[in-house]
Amino acid sequence: MRLAEWIVEQGIGEARAALIEGGEIVDARIELGGTIPAGTVLAARLVSIGQNGRNAVASAGGQEYLLPTAPRGVTQGAALAIAVTRAAFPGLEPWKRPLARASEAAPTAARSLAERLGARSLTFPAPRDEHEEAGWSDLIDEARSGIVSFAGGALRLSPTPAMTLIDVDGILPIDQLAMAGARAAARAIRRHAIGGSIGIDLPTVRGKAQRLVIDALIDATLTPPFERTGVNGFGFIQIVRPRSGPSLLELATDRAGFEARVLLRRAARSTGATRLVAHPAVIARIGTDWTEALVRQVGGAVTLRAEPALAMSGGHAEPA
Repeated sequence: MRLAEWIVEQGIGEARAALIEGGEIVDARIELGGTIPAGTVLAARLVSIGQNGRNAVASAGGQEYLLPTAPRGVTQGAALAIAVTRAAFPGLEPWKRPLARASEAAPTAARSLAERLGARSLTFPAPRDEHEEAGWSDLIDEARSGIVSFAGGALRLSPTPAMTLIDVDGILPIDQLAMAGARAAARAIRRHAIGGSIGIDLPTVRGKAQRLVIDALIDATLTPPFERTGVNGFGFIQIVRPRSGPSLLELATDRAGFEARVLLRRAARSTGATRLVAHPAVIARIGTDWTEALVRQVGGAVTLRAEPALAMSGGHAEPA
């Protein structure tokens, strides 16, 4: 079996990273263009000192950042450097500020996604689609639907402002379903880069010994760092993971932007004059900059046609 390897392609509007192991994607990241990633140090100004040493607000480049711990000795209105610890979130929580902390470092850009992951950078579009060979479209389908199937059952993944909830259901006997569901849930957490607070609702398993087996399955499948509770008597387990940016599921809640970038990835393999046909909301999100970038990739004129009858995910590229 080949060793696990991160690969990254820089597409239009996003960078896409996949950790390939045994020919399939076991971990993934999507980083949106124009966002400030975690690890960036910015010159900022303190807008609010917060209350009781918590929840200060700083502004940098027109974006407000929440500082959970207020910087000591910095007065309101003063300049300071901040290190971004969580990128901005589109879609479900556009009102939620990105997170940062006060820093002594000089302002500096974060390393690229490929550099941070130690990944092999791919030319895009390349003759060989390594992401797709490993199941990228299946991963995208999971993110947009929230449904992840496994033998004998399925998960329903639901991102909420408080936590990501994972419900396990299926036709297997209860003990088998709980074990298979726990393994599938831990795998889905990795594949979709789910961070923060996560709740998994398993079938109720009787007996402490069986619950300990499920705990061990999760520990063996989910890569650290993370913290978790044990499976309780109602089959619920809570996991907390670092959260430096949105999961694929959270990105998919911004449906028009998500589907626009999916369409552009497919269209980039066209050659010559190309027409993009999609739902009006998707067409509206493509805009001039992305259209011009696609022109350079396909080597021909690109036109857009809005088709209200199409589903959000029904866009396609055709010769113009």
